[in-house]
Order: sequence, then C-alpha cells, then structure tokens
Amino acid sequence: MTKLLMRALAGETLPTPPIWMMRQAGRYLPEYRATREKAGDFLSLCYTPELAAEVTLQPIRRFGFDAAILFADILLVPQALGADLWFVKGEGPRLSTIDGQADFDKLGPVDEIHETLGPIYETVSILSRELPEDVPLIGFAGAPWTVATYMIAGRGTPDQGPAHALKAENRELFAALIDRITEATIEYLSRQVAAGAECVKIFDSWAGSLQGHDFDEFCIGPIARIIAELKERHPGIPVIAFPREAGDRYIGFHKATGADCVALDNSVSAEWAAKYVQVDGCVQGNMDPRHMVTGGQALVDEAQAITRALRGGPHIFNLGHGITPDADPDNVAKMIEAVRSA
Repeated sequence: MTKLLMRALAGETLPTPPIWMMRQAGRYLPEYRATREKAGDFLSLCYTPELAAEVTLQPIRRFGFDAAILFADILLVPQALGADLWFVKGEGPRLSTIDGQADFDKLGPVDEIHETLGPIYETVSILSRELPEDVPLIGFAGAPWTVATYMIAGRGTPDQGPAHALKAENRELFAALIDRITEATIEYLSRQVAAGAECVKIFDSWAGSLQGHDFDEFCIGPIARIIAELKERHPGIPVIAFPREAGDRYIGFHKATGADCVALDNSVSAEWAAKYVQVDGCVQGNMDPRHMVTGGQALVDEAQAITRALRGGPHIFNLGHGITPDADPDNVAKMIEAVRSA
C-alpha cells in the first residue's frame, strides 16, 4: 500500500502525515469559481459529473494534496428522498421543512434515491480513472443528525433549535426521520464505494449540540450503524467520522462507532488529542481554518506544532473545519510546506 492516506487509516505511524483539506475544492480557488460559473449554479455543478470531477481535481493539481474528496453536498441525500432543495446566493441552502408526520410521509423510499444521485456515482467513476495513482478518493455523506437538522429547519441554524424541539415534542417521529436518513446514507455511501471511492467520511457538523443520551442515540448510534453496514458490504473500507465539537465525547469515539479515524475540530488541542483520542487509532486535524486567511509565521508555527504533537501515532493533517472562501491559496501552499518540513 503506497497511498499515504490509506496507510494512516490502516493505523500506520508515518514520518510525515498525509495532508488534505475539508472544502479543498471551493470558492477560495479562482479555477473553482470559473468552473462554477460555467455550471450556472451550485446544484448544477454537483450534478454535472464532468464539472464536479474537474473541481475535485483542481486542488490536487495546484497543491499536490495526498487525497481528493468527492465534490458534492450533504443535502443531496434529502433532495433524493424528496425534499425540495435550493440555494440562496450569499445565504446558503434552503429546504422544504419537516414539521410533523404529514411532511415525513411525503418523503420517498430509500430504494429510489439512486435515480437522483446517479450523477454523483458517475463523478466518482470519472475520478477513480483520472486521479493520480498515489491519490485516493474520499467519498462522503452527512451524518443523520446533521442532515436531519437541515431537513427540519429548512436551513442551517446556529443552535439546531428546530431539530431539538421536534426531538423533544415527537421523539418517535424524530427517530423515524433519523432511521430514514441512516438507511439512505448507507445506500448512498455503498454506491460511492462501488463506483471507486477508496474510503469515506461521515460529517456530523452539529454533533456538539447533542448532549448525554441524545449524543449516544442520535450521533454515535447512526454512525455506528452506517459503518457496520458499509464494512459488511465492503470489507476493509476505511471510514473517517467527524463529530464536530464533540469535546470530551471524542474520547472513545473510535471504539463506539467502529471508525478507523476520528476527525477533530480546532476546539481541542493536538496535545490533548494525542493523549486521549489517538491512543485508539488514527486522528485527523486540526488546524484553525483562520490561519488560511491570516497566514504569516503563526500559520507555520501552528501547522508544525500540530504535526509534532501527533507524530507518535497515525495522523492525517487537516483543518478543524472547512477552508473559507476568503482564504488565500498561497497560505495553503505555505501550510503544506510547513507540515512536510516539520
């Protein structure tokens, strides 16, 4: 196995960690902006395999990252289940909302999602042919809790209040929605693997707002179910799980879910992660994305400090969250150089 990312995911401690970035194909790159303009809008870019493959490849060409991540969006799954989805310029995604049983009953069956998601699998197939031999492709999906928060509120919210309210008022309906998303996510990721994805990542961007038993039931439970089913269907497929802002609940997350790697946000220190999380397996992270905007010596120092702190075990270098549109591409190159020279 020569691909550095796959070696780290297999538990190997490497002299230099493999590097990639969340949202590495994005608006901070002029070539991405040009391709998105060609596509016409964001969803058209996601659903046009040749263009989605092109923007996935752009950061690999420019920076020489050690992995590519499929260009898509976590909200394509709710759309495939029958939710209305559109994007408001400057504000983000909007969906039809699920306020009660009648809205849930309008969702389609899981076995019909592939009709909508077929172009995504074609993008994966193109990338599996066109990526450099030493660069693996990461497939991905949103975790059920995070996807549910958007489906209930119809948009992103600062505290996931509408989802918490439905969970409190009608737990049976909320659990049914989580189950439907979980089943769809298993099918979606399985098709990505079948099309050529070499590992997958599950993004639970709002995991940190779940507390106590709710974290166990609606974060750990669905992710563990997805991972178990994927590994049964595709033996050996590595899975990265990202329960963002989980805090102390990062501890034991490998064992609780079966994840091969746990991705960390930048609210925890690399030293803490080495002591409490990396002992169970590969960790990914976790530089503050703001350094990609501000640059300077602070960027170099932080990148090298994280690299050194996590050098004692399997580590994939990444940001603690996605790179932002105002980032400077030159700072990305500076980060990569700092990590590889640490």
